[in-house]
Amino acid sequence: MHPSLWQLRHALPAFPSLSSDIHVDVAVIGGGLCGLLIAHRLQQNGLRVCVLERGRIAQATTGHTTAKITSQHGLLYADLIDAFGPAHAKQYAQAQQHAIEQYAHLIASEQIACSFERKSAYLYATHHPAPLLREWKAIQTLGLPAHWEQKLPLPLSVEGAICFDSQAQFDPLAFLQGLADHLPIYEQTCANRIEPHHVYTSHGTVHCQSIVVATHFPFRNTPGYYFMRMHQQCSYVLALSHIPHVDGMYIDIDPEGFSWRMQDELLLFGGAGHRTGDHDPAGGMFDRLRIAAKQLMPKAQEEACWSAQDCMTLDRLPYIGPYAEHLQDVYVATGFGKWGMTNAMVAANIIDGYIQDHPLPYSDLFSPQRSSLSHGLGQLWGNGCHAVRGLAAQALTGGQAELDALPPGHGGIVHLNGQKAGVYKDEQGRIYPVSTKCPHMGCQLVWNPDEKTWDCPCHGSRFDPYGHVLDTPAVKSLPSLLFPDV
Repeated sequence: MHPSLWQLRHALPAFPSLSSDIHVDVAVIGGGLCGLLIAHRLQQNGLRVCVLERGRIAQATTGHTTAKITSQHGLLYADLIDAFGPAHAKQYAQAQQHAIEQYAHLIASEQIACSFERKSAYLYATHHPAPLLREWKAIQTLGLPAHWEQKLPLPLSVEGAICFDSQAQFDPLAFLQGLADHLPIYEQTCANRIEPHHVYTSHGTVHCQSIVVATHFPFRNTPGYYFMRMHQQCSYVLALSHIPHVDGMYIDIDPEGFSWRMQDELLLFGGAGHRTGDHDPAGGMFDRLRIAAKQLMPKAQEEACWSAQDCMTLDRLPYIGPYAEHLQDVYVATGFGKWGMTNAMVAANIIDGYIQDHPLPYSDLFSPQRSSLSHGLGQLWGNGCHAVRGLAAQALTGGQAELDALPPGHGGIVHLNGQKAGVYKDEQGRIYPVSTKCPHMGCQLVWNPDEKTWDCPCHGSRFDPYGHVLDTPAVKSLPSLLFPDV
């Protein structure tokens, strides 16, 4: 995968692996923004914590975010009012707004140098403004700090925009480095199995009172069944120089539109999203952004490019709270959509409330066991159909090409000595055959030519060209295949 702007700018310190059994109050699994915020909050409240990270901290979703700290979450609030009622929609809005102020306080009190800036966040329409007007009507009833704008300082014309005042942005890896310095973190320590009060790793067992699974996508399938209740989406970002300064954060309501925000002298220009595994086999997602950027900003020059992956729930609200009814003292935080900055802080508030035995008033709204999940039955059906297709492809289809037809620097599912294999051919022509079967639940993987990864179209697991796992829910790498005659 391409490194993000943040990863190019920062080399986070390395932390040791777990080397023996330990005893703590709370084991937090996952070393991204959410896991570290939860661990920090619990530690501040006097609990002994540890963070277990399969690889290096902040290298997956957190390392690839555009880092907008905002309560402006796209066309969401009108739908929340329809699905949950005005009172619950207002709770969601207030929780997000409170999260922004908590970041400001935490960064100031800990003196974390992370380029934290207050910025306005804009939701705009370039055509067909009716959905935006519906959202504006909903927002006016919720007490959010927002107003209407007719024009924007962007190189395109708009039909109108909703402006959220006094939102924020920052450098996420600089922020996490400030948090990580004070936490007991164990890297290269994969949680292979969890049971109440025990986390089992290859390096030792963590004995604890509570467990928090903050691994982006939960890796334990049952109970909980999160693999049925979420799917993952990819989106793409360019960091551009030699562009007009764009003050603020902007996102188009059109799924084919773009997001914008400055980081220092660079513009982070995003879009071209799709469900993980549903990309064009020929690639070109970054090129779509490059073409649009040149049309809108002819002098722009690319400094970096990368992709992000987000978990999408059935009803667009995160799952934060008890992992499952029959899994005692295990909690989960997942499904943040594309709004992980504020929802990670909300998760820290909610999980802390549960563990400290003072649940927050809005905890039920985010509960993974909430009854409102019936609102997402259509999405549940769609997730199931994707899984069936992925499983059928693995069981019934053969290789799609011959090895000789695979260009250097590319991968694909090929016929290799009469067998189906996923093969990456490097620039020198060396081949790396791996199983095409996702170790999570057995769906057939697809090659992502833009990021040079193996992606699971069922649940979003991702692997590098050589089969090493990059993103959950899979926790095991792909088996290498041996073909002596090749």
